[in-house]
Parts: sequence; structure tokens; C-alpha cells
Amino acid sequence: MQNTATPTHCPYCALQCGMNLTPAPDGPAGAVALTERADFPVNRGALCGKGRTAPQVLSSRVRLTSPLVRSEGRLVPATWDEALDRISGALGSVRAEHGADALGVFGGGGLTNEKAYALGKFTRIVLGTSQIDYNGRFCMSSAAAAGIKAFGVDRGLPFPLEDIPRTGCVVLVGSNPAETMPPALRYFTELRENGGTLIVVDPRRTRTAEQADLHLAPRPGTDLALALGLLHLVVAEGRVDEEYVRERTAGWEEARAAAMAHWPEYVERITGVSVPELREAVRMFCAPEAAMVLTARGPEQQSKGTDTVGAWINLCLATGRAGRPLSGYGCLTGQGNGQGGREHGQKADQLPGYRKLDDPAARRHVAEVWGVDPDALPGPGRSAYELLDALGRDVKALLLMGSNPVVSAPRAAHVEERLRSLDFLAVADVVLSETAALADVVLPVTQWAEETGTTTNLEGRVLLRRRAITPPEGVRSDLHVLHELAARLGTRQGLEKKFPTDPEEVFEELRRASAGGVADYSGITYRRLAEENGVFWPCPAPDRSPGAGGGTERAAGAAGDGEDAALDAALPDDDPARALPDPHPGTPRLFLDRFATPDGRARFVPVAHRPAAEEPDDDYPVLLTTGRVVSQYQSGAQTRRVAELNRAAPGPFVELHPRLAARLGAAEGDLLAVESRRGRAVAPARITTAIRPDTVFMPFHWPGEGRANVLTNPALDPTSRMPEFKVCAVRVETVRG
Repeated sequence: MQNTATPTHCPYCALQCGMNLTPAPDGPAGAVALTERADFPVNRGALCGKGRTAPQVLSSRVRLTSPLVRSEGRLVPATWDEALDRISGALGSVRAEHGADALGVFGGGGLTNEKAYALGKFTRIVLGTSQIDYNGRFCMSSAAAAGIKAFGVDRGLPFPLEDIPRTGCVVLVGSNPAETMPPALRYFTELRENGGTLIVVDPRRTRTAEQADLHLAPRPGTDLALALGLLHLVVAEGRVDEEYVRERTAGWEEARAAAMAHWPEYVERITGVSVPELREAVRMFCAPEAAMVLTARGPEQQSKGTDTVGAWINLCLATGRAGRPLSGYGCLTGQGNGQGGREHGQKADQLPGYRKLDDPAARRHVAEVWGVDPDALPGPGRSAYELLDALGRDVKALLLMGSNPVVSAPRAAHVEERLRSLDFLAVADVVLSETAALADVVLPVTQWAEETGTTTNLEGRVLLRRRAITPPEGVRSDLHVLHELAARLGTRQGLEKKFPTDPEEVFEELRRASAGGVADYSGITYRRLAEENGVFWPCPAPDRSPGAGGGTERAAGAAGDGEDAALDAALPDDDPARALPDPHPGTPRLFLDRFATPDGRARFVPVAHRPAAEEPDDDYPVLLTTGRVVSQYQSGAQTRRVAELNRAAPGPFVELHPRLAARLGAAEGDLLAVESRRGRAVAPARITTAIRPDTVFMPFHWPGEGRANVLTNPALDPTSRMPEFKVCAVRVETVRG
């Protein structure tokens, strides 16, 4: 391979920061040199520690390089044929004995669009099961559900990040980008440098909250009451944009009535945020001409997350802060491809293009692209936690790609027990994660720098990750895995041909499958992505029909680029058919003209405060909230293999206020036992005034005795099916001896 720099993107968070990779000529296999890529507008060259050290996980010393199969209780090396035969034999036997829905598939928010698409297709037309979901359900599903209710579409940010510094005020709810996506912090710094203001809502005084003009520290689980209290004050103080509400929204009177039941003093008692702070927040938000509300996991990972996000959207709508330049509601997606991962088929109820699986028209369209009978497609399946909870009961065998639920799922010890109870577990991953260590078969698959594919970042910007190096001998792509399993499991000969291993070929089919859908990628090609810094969806393909304009959608199944080129070559130079319309430019900013609802109006959704699923009591008197630290990522399966990151964040801890520490008789570094109704975790104390006295915080990146998610509550939001990671009742004790 030539030692030239390959422009690509970071494998971690949803910023998908740009970087350049160059193979190291004198280094071991897989060694690359990483340099900044200043031309990519999202990070403009900046990288966090995780991104800067990402190439270290490419090393054969820390990653899987051979298939493993369980023999006499141990995982031992095997050939690819042995491993694939073992998987296909087990899945086929379970299907024959118990039916297709006894097979489960669990995906990941780090899979490329091509792999997510192929995994959903494989699940439905090869396995024939409805039982598929992915760990992105734990990321922003509540924000997605609220966005669809209000706007008719879900895209993390309906505007590019570059708009943030140019607005007048940002309310950042339950987000700590200084730790979770550090290159994004510059947008909020520039906002303040430009004269704008930043309000941070978080029960902890995080590194992000320290940058704020106003920090509101509500009791965990009360973000819904806080948003309703702010809307009450907007009404009471005459700050409603009546003309906007009248012309661009529906349902205001019901939402207004619900908010008026949440007067400031009542909200202060619920949240702990004082009335003067509430009034100041309203003043700051309403003073400038433009403003934004951005949410993240804090308000979303609750059993009422959809309603909570809906309340913040109502605040934007009532003040005319949506569908206008430099204004709007947005969600800061967490996982690298959390957006694209659900758009194209991993989610239990969705088909490619963000189509609903129970929509007959959607089923017909996708079935035609796949060449199957629409009636053969299974219906919606279980959501992520419900699928994990069903393992070993209704679901007997599981194929898992790119996720580590032993560490990342709520009620994690129970999920581990369910995984152990399976008849068969196969895992495809880069490293031997805690979940992979339980498997009957483990497949070593390629990772970001070793494969080409697309991802969709938090802005809805579709990006091309380019292959920069050759993977180690013995490592294959996830697309290869699905191709080979389709050949072995297919009910008709040649089914594997529907599962190509070339990612561009998969993307071309994805374009056709998404055409006309909410998330329309049909106008996006690898060539465009290679020439541009990403393309924002929706981006429909231009229609070749006479008189069609450049923004018209291509009909389902119409010619792709290769067919276009062949057709043009056969036409005379003066043939009018050569005058193709210009390609659609993509859609960086949604809703400026209308919302994606049938009548173009945004919908207010009336909501009311309700308590968390589990409130403190005499037995469990303290609130626990969880989150991340800057030097680890998600379940830590990859970042915990990087020495530099482990030195910066070597293990779990319990963050608590000095007053609570004094009651416990705990000093800095003392071991604390945190116990909920579901489990017990032990970690050192970190004492700080940056957290409320009634709350403790634990990061969730580690397994072992400090595994925070053994404590968390799997109570589900009724709409999004998001578990309540962010609040549960615990007791805390000092561990003696």
C-alpha cells in the first residue's frame, strides 16, 4: 500500500471528526501515523484524546485476529469455515425447533450504514425473525420519538454545528460535551465570545457547566418539571410568539393548559431550582432574536424521556425558536453512527430510509428492492432491553455485532445472566469484550481504518470513512460474515448474492431502499462523498423524467450512477436526455419553510410532570445518576485497551458531595458500596461540591465490582422504550476493612 495520507473519520462519537491516516513504513502491521485534517468543518483539525489514540486499537496486540469457538468450556482458535459452520448450524437448529422468532440479532451504533443496512436485511429475509434491535436504543430514542411527534421527522440536529456560535442563547440540557465530545466545546466557547449566552442544565457542575453563564442543577429525574416551569413563565410574562404559534403550529391551547399547572414555586419544590433562577433562564432565553435548546442523555434516558424532550420542544415552539434561522431544538447524538444505525434497519420497528415496518407502502417499497414478497417480511420486534430480557426464554440464540451489553445495558448483571442462559451466542467484534467472552463463537471483524463505509454524524451529515490500511490476516468484514451466513442459512440457492461484500455496492442498494423515505439518501453517492465534506440528508436523487426539477425524488429502483453513465454514452451529444437536472445539494437546515407533518405545522404535545420510576425512600435514600468521562468511551471495550487513556481514567469512582461524605464518614479515596434494588457496585470516593448533596454519580465504562450498570433501572419509556439510566434510588455505605 502506498504511504500516502488517507482522509477519514474517527471511530468514536457522533461528531465523526476528520483525520488523516498514513501507514507507518517501518512500523508493525497495522501501524499508522495520524495527522490533523483541518479541512473538515466539524472539528477543524481538533481531536480529543480518544480520537488521537484510536490507531492504537488497530494493533494485533490488543484486538482479535482469529475466530474463536468454545470447546470444553474455553474459547480456542478456529478457522473461518469452522466458526461460520458452527454459527449457521446452531441458528438453523434453533429455527427448526423453535421457529424464526427464537433467533435474535443485536446490533451496534458504531456499525457503518452499509453494515447496519445489511444486518437488518439479513435478519428479516435470511433468518426471518422480527427480533432485532441495537444499542442505539439506549442513545437518543426518546429525542427521536419526541422529534417525530413534534416535527414529523427525527434528525439529531436539524441544522449544522456551525450555527451554534451564531445564535443568541443555547440551553444545553443534560449534556457535557467537554467530556463526551471535546472538539464540540469550541462551538459553545465561540457562542459566548460572539456575545451569546449559555445555560447548562445538569445536576452536576461539570466542566461544561463551568463555562456557562447560568447553571441550573435540578434534582435528577425532574427535567420535565423544569421545562414546564419555564414554559409557564413564558406564558405568564407575555413572552409567547403569538404570530408564530398561530401560523406554524397546532395544539397550543392543550400544551399551554398543561404548562400552567406548573407554577414556579411548585417547580422549585420539585427540582430544587430557585424561582429567581427560573426567571433568569427565561429572560436569557427570550432576550435574543434567535435561540436553541439542545438535549442529550440526561433528559432522554428516563422512563419519561419522550415527554421530557417534548416539553423542551414546546418551549422552543411557544417562543418561535424552531424552523427559523439560527433557532431550533436539537439532540446531541452520542454514538458514532447512532443516527444512521437506526435509519436503515437495525431498529426493531424500522426499515431503510426511516420507514415504519408496519406501514404497508413501506413494506412494499423495501420488499421490491430486496426482491422478496412484502408478506414475507416479519413485523416489529422487541426493543433493545426487552430483547435482552427475553434471552434464554423466548429467544434461544443471538447474533450480536458491535455491542457490549454486559457492561452497557441497564440491570447489567441480569442481562449477563440472560446471555449465559442462551442455547447459543455468536459475537462479531474487534476485541474480546466482556460480552464476547461469553460467546460460543467469536468472529474477528475489521474496524474503521481497515474498511470503507459511510456513517451519519449528529448533524445528519453522511460521511465516507475510507480504508487506510490492510486488516490483519484472519480478520474479515461484517459484510463478509453476513454473505457467508446467507449462503449457509438461505432457504434458496444463491441468496448470498443479495449480500455483497463490497460496501459501495451495498450503499447503492441502500440508496434505492431509502428513496422517497424520510431519511432519503438516494441522491448521495460515494463519488460525491469523496469530493465533498459530507452530504446532509434528506438528499433525493434528481428525476430524469422530462420537466423534472433538481429536487425531485428518483423513482424507486431507478438507474444508479453506473446505469446513468451507460445511458448517457449511448445518446447523441445533442440528445436532451443528456441535460440531467443538477444533483440535490442536501439539506443542512430542516424546517425553514415547513415542518415534516401533513399540514406543515409543528405539533405541541401536552405533557405533565410525573416522578421517576423509582424515588428515594428510607431503604434507598440517595439518587444515582450515571455518565461518561473524557478518556473512556461507552462500555470501554476499546478505550480500556489504550494505556494513555487508562492512565488518565484508570477506573470507576463514586462522586459525592462533602455533606453526604461526612454523614457516611468517608474520606477521599475510601471504598464506597453503592447498592440498588438490582445490584451492588464498589468504587473509590471522589468528594466534590460539584454535585448535589442528595445525589451520587458513577461513570459506566468499567466491568467488575465497579460496574455502574448493575445498579441502573430498566424501567422503560412507554413510547421510546428507553431505559431509565439517569436516575434510580440507592444506598451508599463505606466499605470497612
